[in-house]
Parts: sequence; structure tokens; C-alpha cells
Amino acid sequence: MLKQILNKLPRKVPKSDQPDSARSNSGNSTSFGNVFQCTNVGSTISSKLNVVKRVSSVVFPASMNAGVEAVDPQLSFKDVSNSQKQNLFISKLNLCCKVYDMSDPDKNCAEQDIKRQTLTELLDFVSSGSVKFTEPAISAMCKMCASNLFRVFPPKYRTSSTGGETEDEEPMFDPAWSHLQIVYDLLLQFINYNSLDVKVAKIYINHAFLLRLLDLFDSEDPRERDCLKTILHRIYGKFMVHRPFIRKGVSNIIYRFVFETERHNGIAELLEIFGSVISGFASPLKEEHKIFLLRALIPLHKPKSVGVYHQQLTYCVVQFIDKDPKLASTVIRGLLKYWPVTNSQKELMFISELEEVLEMTSMAEFQKVMEPLFRRLSCCLNSYHYQVAERAHLLWNNEHILNLITENRQVILPLVFSALVHNTQNHWNQAVLNLTQNVRKMLSQMDEDLVLACQHKLEEEDSKSSAAAERRRMTWERLEAAANVQSAATCSVAC
Repeated sequence: MLKQILNKLPRKVPKSDQPDSARSNSGNSTSFGNVFQCTNVGSTISSKLNVVKRVSSVVFPASMNAGVEAVDPQLSFKDVSNSQKQNLFISKLNLCCKVYDMSDPDKNCAEQDIKRQTLTELLDFVSSGSVKFTEPAISAMCKMCASNLFRVFPPKYRTSSTGGETEDEEPMFDPAWSHLQIVYDLLLQFINYNSLDVKVAKIYINHAFLLRLLDLFDSEDPRERDCLKTILHRIYGKFMVHRPFIRKGVSNIIYRFVFETERHNGIAELLEIFGSVISGFASPLKEEHKIFLLRALIPLHKPKSVGVYHQQLTYCVVQFIDKDPKLASTVIRGLLKYWPVTNSQKELMFISELEEVLEMTSMAEFQKVMEPLFRRLSCCLNSYHYQVAERAHLLWNNEHILNLITENRQVILPLVFSALVHNTQNHWNQAVLNLTQNVRKMLSQMDEDLVLACQHKLEEEDSKSSAAAERRRMTWERLEAAANVQSAATCSVAC
């Protein structure tokens, strides 16, 4: 009897038997087994959808706005109560996620004006300090910034092959700047906000966000790069956990620029950020920072477009030497490695940077590199480009460099004396001739005996070279005479 009662009760259908039981009970729409099966399948589908939602909303979860009361974003902050302002703030952020094509000024004019007005209201609200950056507000803010800022730039159609902007090129301005500027101001206000919870914000300003932000430095609009420079510097200062990742991301941009493309618009801005970052490094320097100097900063002297960012690059290099003076010889060797041979303007920049480096170089580090250094400088003294020759001569007016030369004159004077004599005899520019005379007078006052010895040695070398040239001339004359005799004999036999 009990067995018959139990058989009438509904029982859970095993997963393996569900298709068969579903087919057998398809005709009975009120059976408990069929109701349970539908519930089970529905829960399975729901769980799969939840998995997809989690995967697709890792950065900006949709669930963050689930409990937020919807408020008409067209309303003004003055028209709602204080309790609703936070929800209105999020609604306005969501409204501004829509991006319009600004290349055509006659398209979507009304919508663009509404968005611009809404962005201005958001900026004023954040500037007033009334907003509370809860997690839903942080999520909405980062989503709005990502929607408007992160984009792929069109291919560069510049005729110049130097990469990046040069002084002769007109900067290109983004037609959407009227919106982008307010979004950048909002992002900056958000990062600078005093009560911002960094632990929550770093969930949304994560590695993916930072990579896309770094990609924007290739923008051709200088106004955008200037905003990005300020924002990235603030992020580096506030989000300490992201500092190693930012340094690595910038290093990768530099590697790609130097060794692959030689095309990037934002190298100067990135170096400007790193100038202040390097000044904050603790001493002694970590090995990671020294590697950045060796593999990123020094190779940046190689590209043709170095003039665009040379001022910022020099500042970074000098900051490294200030932190660790032993790096001076390494930097000088790097400069000599990439020293330009045919580009006079680039050579002028190298000499200026060299002077700044030598001012911070100790005697021990100077002695490691003085021979290859002054062999190169002797070539600069002889340069027929008068600006290069002038700049090389002016190094002797630097008091610290002159002290280094005086202490090591036994090695340096023989390396440069012949170049000075050659200038006196052959250089075409009067200003260079006057500078050469001044340097020679300075050397005579420094060590007259050494100058006389160098002059005597130079005269011996000149006499030896003259004798060698005379021997070559006589040898060629004998060869020509022998060839003429042989030619005459051949002609007589033929006749």
C-alpha cells in the first residue's frame, strides 16, 4: 500500500533522462515533471546568461547601476532634490556615452548641443564638490570617458618621413575637441577629487584603461596631448599600484618608436612626464630604472626626429646622472654611439647635451671616456659647418669642462692640437678662426711645454707625410715611364 502511494508522488527526473521524459509527458501540460523540467532548463539558461554578463562587464559592470533610480537626464541639478542629485549625475553620465560624428557640423546639431550642455553641467557639478563618487558613479564616469576618448586614429598621411610633428608642420586639430576638452576636464577633476576612494577607482582605472589612455598620446592634436600629459601624471601620483605598469607601457611605446616605426606624436609629452617621475626616484637607483635609461632613453637619440623631443630627453638624462653620477660615462658612450655624421643640426643638439652632461661628470667618470670623446670633438672642431665648429670651441669656455681638460691635458692636447692647427690654416669662417686662436692661446697658458711638444710632433708627422707623398710621386713617375717604354717597344714590333 505504501509503495503504491510513493509511486504516485512526483519525483525529480535525472539529467540523463530529461529528453525522454519530456517527450513522454509532452501531451500532459499539467504534469509536475514537465513543470520541474521547464524550471530546470530556465535556470540553466539563466546561469549561462549570467556568465556572459560577467565576462562582458568586467570593467564597467551593468549591475552597478541596477539599484540606481532612473532620473530624466534632461533635468537640471537645480530642479531636483539633494537626494536625487546623485542619481541625476549618473543618468547624465550615461546620456553622454553616445558619440556623434563631429566632422559634419550640420549633422545632429541639436543632439550635439544637448550633449555639450550636459557635459558642462557635469563639470560644474563635480567642480562644486557636491558629488559623491560611489562605485556606481565611478563606473559611470569611467564608462563615459572611455566611450568618448578611446578611439582609433586614422592613418597618418603626412608627407614627412621623419615621424611625428616637426617645426615646419601645421598641427592638426580634432573637430570633436569642443566635447573632448570637457570630457578631459571631467576626468582630471575626477582623478583629483579629494574624497575619491582609490581602492574602488583602481577597479575601473585598470590596466586596460591605462593602455588605451597611453594609445591616445599618438593624437595629432597638441591640445589633447597636453591634457593627457596632465592626467597621466596625476594618475601616476595617485594610483601607486599602477606605477610599474605605466613605466612599462611607456617603455614599450618608446621601443616601438625607436626600433620599428619612428612615428609617434607624443614622445615629447611622455618624456616630460618622466622627467618629473625620474626626479622622484629614490637613491640608489633600482636596476629597472637603469635599464630604462640604457634601453629606452639613450636609443631615443637615434631617430631623425630627435629635435622634436630633444629638450625633454636631455632633462631626463640629466636627472638620471643627478641621481647616480656613475651613469655619466655610460651616457657619454651612448651619445658617441649615436653621434650624427651628416646631420649638422642634430650634431649641434648633441654638443649642447654633451655640455650639460659634462658639467655633472666627475673626474673618475670623465677619464673613462675622454679619449673617444675628444677624438669626436676634434672632428667637430674641424667641421666646415661653422655653427658646429663654433659650438665645439665654446665648450672650452665652460669652467668645469676646462678643469677636466687641464687635469688630463697630457692625453687631451695631443688629440685636439692637430685639429686646431688645421683650422688656423684652412678654415673659411672668420669667427671660427678667432675662436681657434683663443683656444690655442688658452692651451699655451695652460702648459706651454706640452703645446711646443705637440707642435714639434705635428711638424715631424707633416715631414714624414710629405716624404711619403714624395716617394709615392716618384714611384708613380717610374711606373709611368716604364709603361711608356713598354708601349713604344710594342708599337715598333707591330710595325
